[in-house]
Amino acid sequence: MANIKSAKKRILVNASKAAQNKAFRTAFKTTVKKFDAAIASGDRAAAQAAYTNAVMMADKAVAKGVMHKNKAARKKSQFTLALNKMA
Repeated sequence: MANIKSAKKRILVNASKAAQNKAFRTAFKTTVKKFDAAIASGDRAAAQAAYTNAVMMADKAVAKGVMHKNKAARKKSQFTLALNKMA
């Protein structure tokens, strides 16, 4: 355990940031699952709405530093391919 006041604060701040990042990653996974479900159901309108939401969440993840930009680009490409394959 840290003895210095600033080190104690860093431990607390890191724990809260880790919790925020975990919550955001969980929300992103939920968004992806909703997109996959919309694709599987065959509903084009629902899939388009879920696609827009998934791409937005990927961009937010990069901005927040939760996800690497190349991973987000790869995910968005996968989303686009799945949506286009549906048509």
